[in-house]
Amino acid sequence: MAELDRLRFGVIGTGRIGQLHARHLSYRVAQADLIMVSDIEEKTAKRCAQECQVAQHSTDYHDVLHHPDIQAVLICSSTDTHAKIIEEAASEGKHIFCEKPIDHDLRKIDRALAAVEKAGVLLQVGFNRRFDANYRRVRQAIERGEIGEPHLMHIVSRDPGPPPIEYIKVSGGIFLDMTIHDFDMARFLVGSEVEEVYTAGAVRIDPAIGEAGDLDTLTITLKFANGVIATIDNSRKAVYGYDQRVEVFGSKGCISVANNYPNTATIQTEDSIRRDLPLNFFMERYVDSYLEELDQFLKAVLNKSPVPVSGKDGRIPVIMAQAARKSYEENRPVRLAEIE
Repeated sequence: MAELDRLRFGVIGTGRIGQLHARHLSYRVAQADLIMVSDIEEKTAKRCAQECQVAQHSTDYHDVLHHPDIQAVLICSSTDTHAKIIEEAASEGKHIFCEKPIDHDLRKIDRALAAVEKAGVLLQVGFNRRFDANYRRVRQAIERGEIGEPHLMHIVSRDPGPPPIEYIKVSGGIFLDMTIHDFDMARFLVGSEVEEVYTAGAVRIDPAIGEAGDLDTLTITLKFANGVIATIDNSRKAVYGYDQRVEVFGSKGCISVANNYPNTATIQTEDSIRRDLPLNFFMERYVDSYLEELDQFLKAVLNKSPVPVSGKDGRIPVIMAQAARKSYEENRPVRLAEIE
């Protein structure tokens, strides 16, 4: 059989992130052909299809899964549909890219991963920050020993504003809709597994977030198997914009990355030196990483090679999120082995 040189895609879910992926597949990912998009909202699916010059759209995602020409699907629908669609897509022989998290329930995740393994298809989970040039450089420095043996890591991840309360009620809360990116980033950068989690959390921004059963302000301490100690610092609202920084301190030095800005201009007067605020949110800050993760998924399928972010990589941050929540509720360190 001849090797594939192009991959035909379908997108399930054309909300904000689904639209971004669809545009990338249509206009920026070489060797990709977008065949169909679907969304439960017909108007949303139609608008996405028109913007991406895609001939076919549907309100039923099964039309994507059953389409004979589609070889790979992007699952960008609501989290509560991810595991189910993964199982169905695998049974149809489609390769799968799924936005994080796979699910909030480990049993559902395990069923989905078993279906993928049985079908022999590829599954990549959408932890896009791994593909950001700044964070990849941090990982490279650790791999090369440029800062010696890593001792401490600090991740700052603060959003410019909290999401709607209705979203918080169904998202799984801050650990699963926000911190989960930082859990994955911690594993990726350190290159070791987390053994223990301790959480201090509060509601400091909006009492309605607490009434919905969530938190908006966190500090989380992680202890890794290789001895590294890491902290994650989360807030739902940074008034100055999207705050995304990392520092790793080691035996021979330190590496850090700062926020990304729309320009490098500074204004200097007799009163102050100032610059514009950081890029406003994840769609602007991480746009290139979303493109890169899709390109690497496509190459993995075409080259029949492992994906860079596996189903296991999607499962472990959910365990970390559950351990972090348990730690907050019980006010004690929680070992990940307790969740398993």
